[in-house]
Amino acid sequence: MSSTNGLQRPQEAVVVATRYLRRERPLSGLLAILVVSLYLATYRMTSLLPAVGVAALLVIIVRAPIFQSHGTVRLQTDADPETVVAAFSGPMPPVLTFQWGIADEVTTETDTATYRTSYLFGLRTVVVTVNTQTNTTSNGVRTVELEISANDKPWATYTATITPKNEQTVVDVEYTSPRRFGLRRLPQQFLAERYRNEALAVQGYTVVERDSHFGF
Repeated sequence: MSSTNGLQRPQEAVVVATRYLRRERPLSGLLAILVVSLYLATYRMTSLLPAVGVAALLVIIVRAPIFQSHGTVRLQTDADPETVVAAFSGPMPPVLTFQWGIADEVTTETDTATYRTSYLFGLRTVVVTVNTQTNTTSNGVRTVELEISANDKPWATYTATITPKNEQTVVDVEYTSPRRFGLRRLPQQFLAERYRNEALAVQGYTVVERDSHFGF
């Protein structure tokens, strides 16, 4: 995937994000196949009307917004604090690799980055917008807050606290999401867990500990 607006994306991270995407699409498709299979099985055993009722119920169950995600992660890197602040406040924060890494287009304007990604052969487009704010606490610790929206709807907030420690830099990231997800998003979540640490590692960050919650 090419860079846009004069930006150069870290290619090793793009490779990881692309690998994730190639596995996520078929996995999500399996969920749709399961719904269709249950509909056909019901139709064969009963009749059209009960099968339609089952299909409608399955669609509601799969799409119903019942899950939320939040958590924390501690990262460690050999990079100095200023470099880390620049990375997290820049157009491609390390914790958003799966957003900018698969985007068709990455553009920036002041403190805002935009990732535009097309799906379903261009029939659907998702526009992710990241607004960044950098602060310094009273004891000199730097924080970077990322307010993220998808198609103009709130998607998540990431707050990174960046602290020098023993000639290294520790990054404590807390993330929350006001957005609720249906069962159809579970394949994405499970697969992302497999590739998330690798995406950070190729950018120079070691995951020291992670506490992720995805549930009711």
